[in-house]
Amino acid sequence: MCLVELSPQLFQLRFEIGHAYLWRDADSLTLVDTGISGSERAVAEAIGRLGLREGDLDRVVLTHGHEDHAGAAAAIGAWPGVEVLAHRLEAPVVRGEHPYAPPVFDDVPDWERALYENKPALPPAPPARVDRELADGDVLDFGGGAHVVGVPGHTDGSIALYLPGPGVLFTGDAVANVQGHTMVGVFNRSHEQAVASLRRLAELDAATACFGHGDPILTGAAHRLRAAAAAPYPG
Repeated sequence: MCLVELSPQLFQLRFEIGHAYLWRDADSLTLVDTGISGSERAVAEAIGRLGLREGDLDRVVLTHGHEDHAGAAAAIGAWPGVEVLAHRLEAPVVRGEHPYAPPVFDDVPDWERALYENKPALPPAPPARVDRELADGDVLDFGGGAHVVGVPGHTDGSIALYLPGPGVLFTGDAVANVQGHTMVGVFNRSHEQAVASLRRLAELDAATACFGHGDPILTGAAHRLRAAAAAPYPG
């Protein structure tokens, strides 16, 4: 894990596969996604580098329940005082009550199917507690008010988080930014919904965009998202 300061309040935890993010307010600490199972040790280390302790983490917000985003949710959720939040459609999967439905590869390029077939196997996400089930339009108490934005497509209950004050957007896997190419995320349940979700996020006035996969965009994120959404075949 590599801890990268993106701003005095925003920190990226770069894992070998995927990323998580810490948002630090004066009186609270929020983790967006967790990495794979076992990443709780790296998250604790990152919190320690900020001069804080595990008990200072207030909440974990899961953009969705895939193993590279929610794998450590059970372990981190066991830390004292931590609240775990996920969309109401993701909560049953995060809790281990239902398996995940696989992606659908209709209307996608061949390279995406090949990428999926050759991706490394990840440890399964242990069932985790979900304390609060979210819905589109909810506002969470961090970052001056973090707006929950429903972005179905990758999964039915995928969410993004938008902080209008600082102009920060956490996209989860709804969008990726790989090798400078901003694009709709891959491995979706519905490519049509995923494209619509990208276009919805492009309407926001985000200055900074933080992705589940790929490098963050620190300035001019809205422009990059709008260019991606306006492409004849987004992605």
